[in-house]
Amino acid sequence: MGCRSGMRSFRVLMLMSNASSIRCLITAGPTREHIDPVRYISNPSTGKMGFSIAQAAIEAGWNVDLVAGPVDLEEPIGAIFYPVMTAEEMLHQVDALFDACDILIMTAAVSDFRPVIQHTQKEKKGEASMNIEFERTTDILKAMSDRKAHQTVVGFAAETKDVVTYAKEKLASKNLDFIVANEVGRVGSGFAADSNEVLLIAADGTSIKLGPSTKSVIAEELIQLVAPTK
Repeated sequence: MGCRSGMRSFRVLMLMSNASSIRCLITAGPTREHIDPVRYISNPSTGKMGFSIAQAAIEAGWNVDLVAGPVDLEEPIGAIFYPVMTAEEMLHQVDALFDACDILIMTAAVSDFRPVIQHTQKEKKGEASMNIEFERTTDILKAMSDRKAHQTVVGFAAETKDVVTYAKEKLASKNLDFIVANEVGRVGSGFAADSNEVLLIAADGTSIKLGPSTKSVIAEELIQLVAPTK
């Protein structure tokens, strides 16, 4: 694993000098795709990592837009908060904010699929099994990266195996500037934990390990390393 020599201290200096002019767009939490009014598909994301990054960015003097799915967390004071529910709602909100941002950090665990039909009334069990047809949702991260101009785009890869391999594939296929590889199946890291251990990989292939530490500490280190220069 390569380490970017001098990267951290250089980025800290640039972060301090450019802080007030940086507009950061962060996504966090899960999305929910409803089957009917009482049932939905989702994932275990709590939004803790994304909210920690938002807080670190605020404390660094950045202007922060936070788009979050349904989470049980207090809104960071100083961020402009945009609550959403579905992948489609998150897409529309991110799309509306992207052109004005300098950096997109997409920590949200967005649903890859949604039911083709969302029933308006609760579906009864009956005696037969329920067959649900799904369709793909829009890949928000790739859609934004495909149209980036001056923006830095940072993705997250939450995996349970072959984490670095999958993260590098995602980094290349989605034309990202950075990706954060996160093994979510490990005890003490991942969705619900207050701590984490990740690998930040840059587009040039260099990488640096962050953690194990609290998500707050990792968030502070992360924004120093990915801070855009203006």
